[in-house]
Amino acid sequence: MGLARTHAVALVGLTGALVEVEADISGQLPGIILIGLPDAALSEATERVRAAAKNSGCPLTRNKLTINLSPASLPKHGSGFDLAIALACLGADQVVSPASVGRVVHIGELALDGRLRPTPGMLPAVIAASRLGHETVMVPAGNVEEASLVPGVRVIGVASLRDAAIWHGADLEPVQVDPIPAPDDAAAETSEPDLADIVGNDDAILALQIAAAGGHHVFMVGPPGAGKTMLAARLPGLLPDLDPEASLEVSSMRSLSGRGVGHTLITRPPLEAPHHTATAAAMVGGGSGQIRPGAAARASHGVLFLDEAPEFASAVLDALRQPLESGVISIHRANGVAHFPARFQLVMAANPCPCGQYGAADLDCTCPPSSRRRYLARISGPLLDRIDIQLKVQRITAAQLRMATETPRQVSAVARKRVVEARSAAAERLSGTPWTLNSAVPGPWLRGSQARLGGAATATLDRALERGGITMRGYDRVLRVAWSIADLEGVARPGIEQVGQALYLRKGMTS
Repeated sequence: MGLARTHAVALVGLTGALVEVEADISGQLPGIILIGLPDAALSEATERVRAAAKNSGCPLTRNKLTINLSPASLPKHGSGFDLAIALACLGADQVVSPASVGRVVHIGELALDGRLRPTPGMLPAVIAASRLGHETVMVPAGNVEEASLVPGVRVIGVASLRDAAIWHGADLEPVQVDPIPAPDDAAAETSEPDLADIVGNDDAILALQIAAAGGHHVFMVGPPGAGKTMLAARLPGLLPDLDPEASLEVSSMRSLSGRGVGHTLITRPPLEAPHHTATAAAMVGGGSGQIRPGAAARASHGVLFLDEAPEFASAVLDALRQPLESGVISIHRANGVAHFPARFQLVMAANPCPCGQYGAADLDCTCPPSSRRRYLARISGPLLDRIDIQLKVQRITAAQLRMATETPRQVSAVARKRVVEARSAAAERLSGTPWTLNSAVPGPWLRGSQARLGGAATATLDRALERGGITMRGYDRVLRVAWSIADLEGVARPGIEQVGQALYLRKGMTS
């Protein structure tokens, strides 16, 4: 009779907690009892572990096994505890060295034949283990590249439970098995689309660069075929490469979503474009058991694009209001709270009316005025008030097409260089503050002595506020966009021209 313990990692959102897995052999009656607040998938681990151990040539004891996951008050989800449970049981039976098992953190799901399946969330789990002071982690062979992205951690990749047992001192002959590969969607991704593909719409292209320079949200309205989706898809290509902290966060989110990371961290901003039938849980995250990130969390440090925005349910759109302000998504459940990052740029696109032809020069709209008002009113005023840039996009004409083919078009590489220079200017100006982007600067600072603009520069903006044309939140957002325009143009402070352009971009749909 014996006792052995090892460690695994429980994830709640992107936060990992260390779980001690204890296995105790007692009594003569066969059976396995798993305690410590496991969910349904984890409760089934006992059957997976028993079958995997038998098929690996190291069957579990026939005596009673009690397995405890500590701390007992912490909810545990998923199948990533299988490897730790199996090795704790084998350690209690002296098949492997209990001391060796106790020094290693084990993460992985077992197949019935004893092979190890790659586990979603491996990167944040290894980060948590390293942060909590553990230097050695054993993972499935398919997760080795991903786990090795965490510096300062010794990663041991094993293809099967038999290989893991041999590494821990079991007297078994090695058997060659084919490891189960991890998904690697990152390797299959194509290059980012280029601005050079856009014909016409010069105002919209400039607005995208301003949005990229300051991290601003965008709302585009125009008839079908005007190029709204093409424009939105090219915004990530204008954004700078991710810094190391953001790269680790984006890669961890991708890992947690089960999409695979590959052998390098993600360095380009992500683009998420959920369908308009998405639920609130699909948008911001949720789940009755394990809490999973939604599209807004997966878009953090990148772009969340909502095409046909009025077709989304109102509750889904309004669920984005709080993340747009705070940059964090907090999902509360009875057994815990999960936090996900949500520092994304929101891009929405919409037709001007149900038939889509209102304002088009070539076709007549068949919608009554009340129908047009109701259609765009599906996007609530409080959400629209958080959008910095609102503009109309028109279809290109034949004359514009001929002119565009004869003149050179802007490419994403050149535009991105301008954006990088603008962001550098903003970061230098905001040095010594908690902010690096104009979109994150609070209104009191913008209106304070540090960044206050002259009365002549803000005269038009002041009149718009007095007449109720914009709210106080809108006033501050116009100032933020004005600073982004100034940074993009290389001027020290916004003047009348920059503030007027920012106000036009704010009120472009109603002007």
